[in-house]
Amino acid sequence: MTNSKTIFTLFLALCLTFYNNAQEKSETKKDSILSGLKFRSIGPAFMSGRIADIAIDPNNQNIWYVAVGSGGVWKTLNSGSTWIPLTDKQPFFSTGCVTIDPNNTSTVWLGTGENVGGRHIGIGHGIYVSHDGGENWINKGLKKSEHISKIIVNPKDSNEIWVASQGPLWSSGGERGLYKTNDGGDTWKLVLSDNEWTGVTDIIIDPRDEKTLYAATWQRHRTVAAYIGGGEGTAIYKSTDGGENWNKLKNGLPTGDMGKIGLAISPINPDVLYAAIELDRKKGAVYRSSNMGASWTKMSNTVSGGTGPHYYQELVASPHVFDKIYLMDVRVQVSEDGGKTFFTMNESNKHSDNHSMTFKPNDPNYLLVGTDGGIYESFDDTKTWKFINNLPITQFYKLAVDDAKPFYNIFGGTQDNNSQGGPSRTLKSNGIANSDWFVLLGGDGHQPATEPGNPDIVYAQSQQGNLHRVDRTTSEAVFIKPQEGIDEPYERNNWDSPILVSNHDPKRLYFGTQRVWKSNNRGDSWTPISIDLTKNEERITLPIMGTQKSWDAAWDVYAMSTYNTITSLSESPLDENVLYAGTDDGIIQYTKNGGETWSKLLVSNLPNVPASAFVNDIKADLHNVNTVYVALDNHKFGDYKPYLLKSINGGKSWQSITTGIPENTMVWRIVQDHVNPNLLFLATEYGIYISLNQGEKWMKFSEGLPTISFRDLAIQKRENDLVAASFGRGFYVLDDYSALRTMNSNSFSKPALFKPRKALQYKPVSGGTSSQGASYFTADNPEYGATFTYYLPESFESIKDKRKKVEKDLKKDNKNIPFPGWNALDDEKNEDGASIILVIKDSNGNFVTRINAAYKKGFNRVSWNLMNSLRTSLNIDRINDTPSEDRNNNFANEVNYSVSMFSNIKGEITALSEPQIFEVERIRENVLKNPMDDKMNDYIGNLKVFKLELESTLKDFNKASEKLLAYEKATAYIQGEPGNLEKEISSVKKQMFSLKQTLNGNASKEEIGEKDVQSINSRLSLAQKGFNTTYGATKMHMESLDMAKTLFNRIKPQLEKFINVDIPQIEKKLTNAGVPPILD
Repeated sequence: MTNSKTIFTLFLALCLTFYNNAQEKSETKKDSILSGLKFRSIGPAFMSGRIADIAIDPNNQNIWYVAVGSGGVWKTLNSGSTWIPLTDKQPFFSTGCVTIDPNNTSTVWLGTGENVGGRHIGIGHGIYVSHDGGENWINKGLKKSEHISKIIVNPKDSNEIWVASQGPLWSSGGERGLYKTNDGGDTWKLVLSDNEWTGVTDIIIDPRDEKTLYAATWQRHRTVAAYIGGGEGTAIYKSTDGGENWNKLKNGLPTGDMGKIGLAISPINPDVLYAAIELDRKKGAVYRSSNMGASWTKMSNTVSGGTGPHYYQELVASPHVFDKIYLMDVRVQVSEDGGKTFFTMNESNKHSDNHSMTFKPNDPNYLLVGTDGGIYESFDDTKTWKFINNLPITQFYKLAVDDAKPFYNIFGGTQDNNSQGGPSRTLKSNGIANSDWFVLLGGDGHQPATEPGNPDIVYAQSQQGNLHRVDRTTSEAVFIKPQEGIDEPYERNNWDSPILVSNHDPKRLYFGTQRVWKSNNRGDSWTPISIDLTKNEERITLPIMGTQKSWDAAWDVYAMSTYNTITSLSESPLDENVLYAGTDDGIIQYTKNGGETWSKLLVSNLPNVPASAFVNDIKADLHNVNTVYVALDNHKFGDYKPYLLKSINGGKSWQSITTGIPENTMVWRIVQDHVNPNLLFLATEYGIYISLNQGEKWMKFSEGLPTISFRDLAIQKRENDLVAASFGRGFYVLDDYSALRTMNSNSFSKPALFKPRKALQYKPVSGGTSSQGASYFTADNPEYGATFTYYLPESFESIKDKRKKVEKDLKKDNKNIPFPGWNALDDEKNEDGASIILVIKDSNGNFVTRINAAYKKGFNRVSWNLMNSLRTSLNIDRINDTPSEDRNNNFANEVNYSVSMFSNIKGEITALSEPQIFEVERIRENVLKNPMDDKMNDYIGNLKVFKLELESTLKDFNKASEKLLAYEKATAYIQGEPGNLEKEISSVKKQMFSLKQTLNGNASKEEIGEKDVQSINSRLSLAQKGFNTTYGATKMHMESLDMAKTLFNRIKPQLEKFINVDIPQIEKKLTNAGVPPILD
């Protein structure tokens, strides 16, 4: 079926544009009050994530644009050495294809929404364009397409563009089919379509003739229960008039229903076309046409395998070798004879699951491949592969944290990249590197769990509930998945099966299939404590594509969850007998007697919740045994609304708690603070939200986060950290959120200084060399030392700020803007600003240091590096306003400290808080104990006294030396014959150089790098080197100080004579000789 109808009137387009723009703005809005609390990305990048498409700039092949399936668009200017995320602030995160305008490579077109048919794909928000290399993006419509798989720009006319839209995967309709624009995307015309389940998955253009195009349609539908990936709507079409009209190609092609089709055209002989066609039951074939599609020949029964052709099936023709084609698959299949025979491409040391392949026209040995595990390059025609190991785009389903010391670990199950683990921070000064991460368990990783108090035990599972217990001390993984008994029905496991470690006994586990299982011995044996808690349906009988389908339809449930399964479990921490279970088929079950009996609640009985809603998460309240929360979603039926509810009577009645969550923002996970019952965090499809009143109102809480789906949250209770698992950008950590516990509607009006958490003291170690190249990936540690969090209700507003605010309103109203006057402008320039001053004292009330910080509205953070200043004097030209950051400071003692907060507004000091007490704990002890410890305080005191005396004397000596050199020049002004005065100046100069040599060393030796005897300054420098370690100064350091003092005392009389006698005498004699006064 073909058509060329215009898809909207101008009026309808304006309405849709207004609605969608308003919706996108609401999706990205966040509460500015919370902006100072920033999430920290910790990677990892050592296994990367799923790539949808890659485009290489033809004018500069070092520039690549990468469309990440779930993770936005990235750009490199240097072939992957460094990366720039381009779409972090856009309303979408899922992308399917990227195309560079061949006429202007600064223009980049982007199709959003993944271009595969998998169970876990993200939806898009239409088509976007950037005219400045990705710095800015404009939405150009097709917002209901959800999945755009291909974009072609006319090589002769940049305003003519064709877009292949697969359309919604989970529902019918939407903007699906082939769309065309003749005005650069301002308007679109649907030029090829079929039924409500059929879109277009691929298009190719004849490089000789931009009027000749070929397109493949694709009929498919996925539900929570099943998937059909083909139908009568799937076909191959050809247009010879630039896409205005289309003819279905049939000659030699299969006559029955077809599934996903990949198309390719030979760049060497464009008369030759190739088609990889999926047929029934994941079978398929490759066809070839040598006459521009007029007829086709079946070449072989080759098809993509793995999770199914819906996940691959892209076909790529080599631009270098005729009839060499590549079929994307788990492992790429390669044919060198037009599809007759295929072999598996060498993929040693490379990730599987290939989705894109890009060539360079001038290098036949080069391939750039995008996989589920990131990007790979080959420079020798696939013999070897180079991994791009600095893209942190891993998709995490679930996470868990342990309580290891000094730093806890984070574990996560990933899409196709194993279960991974790594540290929340490291001892290294350069942060967290790829080498700090490890594989905990293979396969697609899913929900992990940890044992409280025992970080050596971790539970991890691969898809379909293949549960293991991992002993971290040996890395052995014991298979502990519960098994049904003889004559019992098989256990049905969700793709991401739930596991729960009991709050009451760390050896007790719960696990969900269609039943709830319990183990009291860490999984060595299991007992079911429920019957089947699901609807136990036959999924083949359920409607799909609107009706119940024949057994002969294109069913494919291989890569799906087994349906009618438990998806979430929760246990009350207050009563071990209270358990909750949620299912994928719309049921909540709960027991109050440890599983002896269960009460069933259909989600359709919840307020405004559809019967088909999937229970993403169910959580028993940590503080009230009768309160429970449930997060549901219905996106697998095309419904993206948030469904979040709370019960305060043990599940008898429920109320929606979605105020503040945008309409099309489905929810994944909810967690509650373990101290304040009103403080909740929510993981959603487009960021993280926070509630300060137990869900009555939610605020966007995403400072430091890109637009991305967050699938899981966990709280590390010891550190009060909120850890978030994103589905495409790795892990994020909000360090120490405890300040939020005290906040409510009233507290936002007053300044506050919050209690700091325990500060861990250690000597940061080097994380390697600084010469590992720009591609070396590291993620930040939190700021070292004691971190202070404070809140200010308002920012300081200067006189200039107030004037500009008034002028802005006048300009908006097109009114005259008065001149403020010269004195007023000077007042603006000379006005003092505002700052925060934090004062730190030890447990005895002794002053330690102070820190200047910003006076800025909202939450603010600043850190003390746990060092005491040893500064004994200041240079007027170089004063560091953070004393603890001076060189040669020493480590603070391991005691309790207090911190107080003051404001300085135009010189007016105001105390803003009571002191907050915090602890400093040294977490690393040296093997050796310093025998000089008991002398350390006296040594520091003696060092400071001597250092001050030396610095003061050196300042006077240097000033006197400058005068002497000036006096030598001033002899030109003597009113008389030269004589004794010049001779005296020369003699004193010799004395000056001798003193400088004793102080600083031989200048000529220094000039060429020759060794020299140690000077006073070098001995003093050595004496201070012991302070950059926790071990402290050694006897050698102390002896070096004594030697510096001895050397100084030797020349001290000469220095004093030079400063106080010789220079003043010369100055007096010059004055008497008629030299004008020399102004200092």
